[in-house]
Amino acid sequence: MSSRDQILGRVRRALADIPDDKEAYVYERAVPRDYLREHGDRTAEQTVELLAENLADYRALVHRCTDEELPELLTRLLAARDARTVLVPPGLPQHWLAAADAALVPDRATSTPHELDDVDSVVTGCAVAVAETGTIVLDGSPDQGRRRITLVPDHHVCVVRVRDQVVSSVPQALERLDPARPLTWISGPSATSDIELDRVEGVHGPRTLEVVLVSGV
Repeated sequence: MSSRDQILGRVRRALADIPDDKEAYVYERAVPRDYLREHGDRTAEQTVELLAENLADYRALVHRCTDEELPELLTRLLAARDARTVLVPPGLPQHWLAAADAALVPDRATSTPHELDDVDSVVTGCAVAVAETGTIVLDGSPDQGRRRITLVPDHHVCVVRVRDQVVSSVPQALERLDPARPLTWISGPSATSDIELDRVEGVHGPRTLEVVLVSGV
């Protein structure tokens, strides 16, 4: 018998006395939902302002543009980083990087960590952005690609569609997300602190996070 079989056997024995009545154990019934869904009464514009403020507080670089201005802005951001190679998820709109002066590297399952580390930048979309926490969430959708492509390269540019993807709070974000998908919650560039609270960025993810808030889409 394998270790896996042993563990699953223990789980089955532990659950043996629980009635086979799924309705009695629905998670939504077990957890009270009477907490605040958001803090304060904000307009859509104020919610976006709060998101930008909290992103900047986490040391992300925040940019704003319209949908028409996005390709030109992305080209400038990549040029400013002297990015010669850019990792591209399979579902990223092609026109976003049409003018970029860099080699576009597809998201391949066979790419090694060393190959990903050699890439200068990665550009993705997002699933949702949370204003109250300054967090962007990726769920592995085609415009975001595999989780690892946003954890290894040193520079991540994330595009947020303001109208459809910005919410006030975490509860509102959770309603939009599929818990079965590979969710990555990002609040600023990768960072950690030692015992003396000296902050070091780029330890286990991108050293630089740039968030583009796109209006009109």
